[in-house]
Parts: sequence; structure tokens; C-alpha cells
Amino acid sequence: MADKTHVDAVTGTATTGHVWDGIRELNTPLPRWWLWLFYITIVWAVGYWIVYPAWPLVTAFTTGTFGWASRSAVVTDLNELKTLRAPMTTKLAATALADIKSDQALADFAYAQGRSAFRENCGPCHGAGGGGAKGYPNLNDNDWLWGGTLEQIRQTIEFGVRSGHAKAHESQMPAFGRDGMLKSDEIVTVANYVRAIANLATRRGTDLAAGKKLYADNCAVCHGAEGKGNKELGAPDLTDGIWLFGSDEASIIEVITNSRGGVMPAWAGRLDPETIKALAYYVHTLGGGEK
Repeated sequence: MADKTHVDAVTGTATTGHVWDGIRELNTPLPRWWLWLFYITIVWAVGYWIVYPAWPLVTAFTTGTFGWASRSAVVTDLNELKTLRAPMTTKLAATALADIKSDQALADFAYAQGRSAFRENCGPCHGAGGGGAKGYPNLNDNDWLWGGTLEQIRQTIEFGVRSGHAKAHESQMPAFGRDGMLKSDEIVTVANYVRAIANLATRRGTDLAAGKKLYADNCAVCHGAEGKGNKELGAPDLTDGIWLFGSDEASIIEVITNSRGGVMPAWAGRLDPETIKALAYYVHTLGGGEK
């Protein structure tokens, strides 16, 4: 049985009575400063429970005597920000898109607001800098499915693409292979013809004349006889070497066989008109905007 009255001869400190293999545990008290700090944290925690929301209830939670809540604090901060921005926001609303760049202060404001909105709402798909990814357009180049003017960009942002909005851009490429319109060998042939008009290498032995005929019969109605595309239909230019779903043979065959069509949400109703206008201005400045 452990001797609880034992005092260590070296340190003069009483032991706890615990002994392991002849080794006794010293009953060294915690430092006073540490104990007082510990007690203070307990008092602080109790006070925090009283003044701030802390405890969940059956259908609600304790609101605290201060009546503070993180949600209301965020709302307050946003309202203060709106008040700060109000003069420039009003000016932005009253200025035509094309005239924003003529007012440097307004242009800087629209750029900053547009960049912030882009990173929060558009960046997850198009990338923080608008560089895009496979299936998501690069907004830095001058290749636009639906047009790259300020007004065209605003329309695309506002109503989206295949979003279900009544004013959304709508297009649908047929699934030539899945729906049996073209045989697999014909798809390979027309895919290589499309690569040829984009100045890309083609499979050896491909009958490009047959590919041209297949293209004229099935694709030219949307993409044009020369493959230059049609922005009114959202049909991409096939000659510029800029490919949304990849330019290798396998990717083109996949698109022709099964069709591809992404969806861009309509931001009308989600973002206010001024933010949409700022977004359009910002996207236009990324490098590929059209006049």
C-alpha cells in the first residue's frame, strides 16, 4: 500500500502515494499564476454564455443579454458598405455600359466591384483570372460563343445559357453517334476534317474529301460552310484552334458522338443590375472583349 505521508528527501516535496517500480510521484502543486488564469477562463466562459448566443434549445437558442448575432453583424456591415458605395452605385446605374470607361473613377469602381463579384460567383467555373478549364470558356481570349461586346456579355451574364430563363441563350448540338445519324467511321472521318480546317494534324489515310462532304451535310448549317461558327446560334468557330472540350481526336469524336452542352446560370435575380453591369465591364476588360 502506498505511503501518502512520504516526503521526498531530495526536494522536500510530499508525494502523492503513487509508486511505480520504486519511483514515487511528487505532489508538486501547479503554479499560482496558472491556477488563477484557469479560474479566470472559467469565469470568462460563464460570462460569455450569459452575454452572447451560446446554448441550443429545443426550437431556438439563447440569444444572450447583448442581443448580438453574427448574422445581424454581417447584415450591418453589408448595409454600411452599401451606404459607402451608394453614390458610385447610383452613378453606375445611370451610366451606359459603353460610357463607363470615359469616367476613370467610375471605371475603377466598376472594375473593382466586377472583379470581386467575379471571384465570388464566376471563379469556381471560369477560374479566378477567367482562364477557364475544359468545358468552361476562357474569358481572356477573343473567342466568344455568344458574342464579346459589352452588351452581349451582359446579356449572357444576366440570362445565362440553357439556364431555363425565358431569355437565356439556347443551343443544342445533335448527338450524331448516339442518335444514329452518323456511323462510327463517318464520325472519325468528319472529326479529322474538322481538325484539318483548324490546321491540326489528321489521322493518316483519312479521306478528307469524304469528311468535307459529311461536314457540309451535317455541320455546316450551324458552323458555316468554312467552319467560322455562328454567334447567334452559339455555334463555335472550328478554325481558330480554340476548343472548349479539347482538340485531340478523341475529344472531338466524343463531342460529335454524344454532344456536349454546358449550363450557365442566369444571374438576374441573384445579383442586382449594377453588379451585373460591373461584372460585364470587368469580363470585357480581361483581354478578349469585342467592340
